[in-house]
Amino acid sequence: MTDLCAGFSPDFAGASVRPSPNHGERREGRKPDMLILHYTGMPSGEAALDWLCAEESQVSSHYFVHEDGRIVQMVPESRRAWHAGQSEWKGETDLNSASIGIEIANPGHAAGSPPFHEAQIEAVIGLCRDIVARHALLPERVLAHSDIAPMRKQDPGEAFPWERLHRAGIGHWVAPLPVGGGRFFQEGDAGQPVEALQTMLALYGYGVRVDGSYDAQTTAVIAAFQRHFRPERIDGIADASTIGTLHRLLTDLPPAV
Repeated sequence: MTDLCAGFSPDFAGASVRPSPNHGERREGRKPDMLILHYTGMPSGEAALDWLCAEESQVSSHYFVHEDGRIVQMVPESRRAWHAGQSEWKGETDLNSASIGIEIANPGHAAGSPPFHEAQIEAVIGLCRDIVARHALLPERVLAHSDIAPMRKQDPGEAFPWERLHRAGIGHWVAPLPVGGGRFFQEGDAGQPVEALQTMLALYGYGVRVDGSYDAQTTAVIAAFQRHFRPERIDGIADASTIGTLHRLLTDLPPAV
């Protein structure tokens, strides 16, 4: 099969091109207004890049960042790459059509969550800055794969330096409240306070049922929230630190128009 995008010019000047056959049209002319960050979760970057460029994998991403900071573009930004999978944010479910995806070479949780390389993070920052500027992306629309698919995914994980990206002008962040004592909610709890918590999560964008039942889905969403915004402790329990940090993030959002 001939790839219609073979030999395309990179959208980011610092990228080389290795086309992946796994892409399609953005549905209904949807323009990307989200940026989703992933880790590869494979032992080596080269093996992960090979997989993303193999037709049988049926997965891809727009960009790939090697451990040493080299950036490869696999799919033009105008095209729909296949990186988000079954996911949801702000009630929208075709996030492949709504987003640009970046895969970062890192073996992930299965390998004990090794740190990302310095050159790699610098490259990610430069790439994200360029994408955010060209597409005028809102900070709160720069997300983790785990944010949009909390029941399935953990990447890029709590070792990813979201605060550092924020200091570089990428993404939404507030100082998390310190972990401590106080009232908390966990799986099996139910009632109006749980419903209020679910409402706050849904207002921020997470796909969670607002039914007052602290179930497995709510636990997974809280854990995803912690991975991104309160990485000191990832336990799926909505303690005072987690709830307070979520409230700070909501308060920090610009007024709805």
